[in-house]
Amino acid sequence: MIIDVHAHWGPWFFTMDVTALSLRTMDRYGIDVAIVSATEAVVYDAPRGNRALAEVLGATDRLYGYVTVNPRRLAEAERDLDAYLPTGRFVGAKIHTDYTGSPVTSPQMRDALALLGSLGCPALVHTWGTSVLDLAALCEETPGLKVIAGHMGADGYRHAIEAANGCDRVYLEPCWSQAPAGRFAEVAAAVDPRQLLFGTDSTLIDPASAFGAVAAAAFPRRWPNRSRGATPPICSACLHPLAEHGNRLASHVEVAFPRLGRTGPVSQVRERVGTGRGGPLPRRVSSRPTRS
Repeated sequence: MIIDVHAHWGPWFFTMDVTALSLRTMDRYGIDVAIVSATEAVVYDAPRGNRALAEVLGATDRLYGYVTVNPRRLAEAERDLDAYLPTGRFVGAKIHTDYTGSPVTSPQMRDALALLGSLGCPALVHTWGTSVLDLAALCEETPGLKVIAGHMGADGYRHAIEAANGCDRVYLEPCWSQAPAGRFAEVAAAVDPRQLLFGTDSTLIDPASAFGAVAAAAFPRRWPNRSRGATPPICSACLHPLAEHGNRLASHVEVAFPRLGRTGPVSQVRERVGTGRGGPLPRRVSSRPTRS
C-alpha cells in the first residue's frame, strides 16, 4: 500500500482549480491513501478549513485528515483537536511554521507541540534549512511526540540526516518542487529506513516529482539496519487503524501514526513507476520552489 503523508485538499490562492483532482491524481500514481490538510486551514483560517475538510472526509475512505494547528491560536486548535481526532477520520496535525509566523524555536511552537505530544497526536511540520534540527531537538524534549519533517528540510536535507539520527521519533518525507539529483538517495542511505515516509505535496506539486526522487534512489527492497540489528524495508508511512483496510496493510513496520495503521514499503513506489501501474509520468513538473 502506498500512503501519501503530505497532501492537500482544496483550491489554492492562485488561479488553480484542483479540488476535484485529488482522487484522480492518486489513481494515476497508484496512491492508495492520502493524508491531507485543508488548504484554507493552512493559509488562511484553520477552524473553517478544518470544518470543511471534515465534511469531505466523510465521503471517501481514501482520504484521511490532518487537523491544521495555528500555534498562535492554540485555544482554537485545542477545540478542533478535541472535536475531530475522536472521529477517526483525522489522524494527525499539520503545522506550517511560515504561514503562521511560528518558527520551530518560538514559544508558540513549543506549546503547540507539547499539546500534541500529550494527546499522542503526530504532527507534520513544515521544515526548511536548519529548522529540521530545531524540530528534532524539540521532539526529543517533548514526551509522546512524533513528528514528520515536511520536505525533510528542503535544501537542508543533510541537516535532516542529523535530525533523524538524533531522534528516532523524527520521520522524513521527500517532497520538494526543485530537489537536486541524488538528494533522497543520500538521505535514504544515511538514516534508519523506518524513519522514511512518502509524501508528494499534492495537489500543489505533481506527485511525479516525489515519485521520480524515490525511483532514482534505486535502493534495494531490504537494507541492513545499522542501528537496530534488523533488516526492515523502507516504509511509505506508518499511521492509525484505517479500519484495518483488509490485508493490504503490511504488518511489519513500527507505527509512527497510531491512528492510521501500518503500511508497506516505499520500494512499492519504485515498482509502480517501473511497471507503469500508476500510468505514465507527466513530462513537465513544477520548476519553482514552493513552501507548503
